[in-house]
Amino acid sequence: MPLWTILLWAMVLCQAQQVASAQPITARDRTVVASDGVRLHVQESGPASAPILLLVPGWTMPAWIWEPQIRFFSRNYRVLAFDPRGQGASDVPATGYDHVRRGKDIGDVIAQLAPSPPVVVAWSLGVLDTLAYVRIQGDARVAGLVLVDNSVGEEPAPIPAPPKPVTAPKPPHEQAMRQFVRGMFRQPQSPAYLERLTQATLRTPEPAAKALLAYPVPRSFWRDAVYATQRPVLYVVRPRWAEQAQNLARNRAGTETDIFYEAGHALFVDEPARFNRLVEGFIRRRVWP
Repeated sequence: MPLWTILLWAMVLCQAQQVASAQPITARDRTVVASDGVRLHVQESGPASAPILLLVPGWTMPAWIWEPQIRFFSRNYRVLAFDPRGQGASDVPATGYDHVRRGKDIGDVIAQLAPSPPVVVAWSLGVLDTLAYVRIQGDARVAGLVLVDNSVGEEPAPIPAPPKPVTAPKPPHEQAMRQFVRGMFRQPQSPAYLERLTQATLRTPEPAAKALLAYPVPRSFWRDAVYATQRPVLYVVRPRWAEQAQNLARNRAGTETDIFYEAGHALFVDEPARFNRLVEGFIRRRVWP
């Protein structure tokens, strides 16, 4: 085929992808009633009969932070973007901010909305919630796991942050959340986007936010969960977790890993095209070949 023909087709494909990415997402709001009565919000997109992806966000984050993935994957998959309790558009109950209940919530979403096992794509605290689900309820209802930028209990243990001076004043909760949101990205994000995301995080009450950062289990709990599952696993992290990724790939046969060196904690927002290609390749190669 002549070079000019190849270039022409490449331009056409690029333009088609740009048009597709500019189209609004056709989403359906779904409600799952958890086994303790809490109403959980799920945004559903894509063909109803397609293979299923379940997107689980991180600490205090709303499901819509996965928008680049919802837009990309809903062309060929049924995408369920989940708001955990106390986050996004889900109920904000007084209790349930522990790994056992949050794992059960994921199980309730899968049981009620996923007639076939989904690939679970989980980020940050969502990694621990997903591993809690697998550890407690097993992996029979899961097709594969994509674990994004958190420890999975493998060695080496993360280096703790240096202690702050005792005299240093603690910032108010809202100020701390603004700092946290800004620090998640290495690529520039608009002030409107950062403000919208900050306001979403503030929907989680401060006591609940603190409880979510203090799950009362040893690191081995998460390691046992990821080694117990027989499902394909993709572990995508920044350099902070690179040694854990190396050990996981070495010790758990078939595990795939990738390191994002130029992205922040929300690496799927900073580098969405690379992340989407990586996940789609993993799914096509290892889950539904």
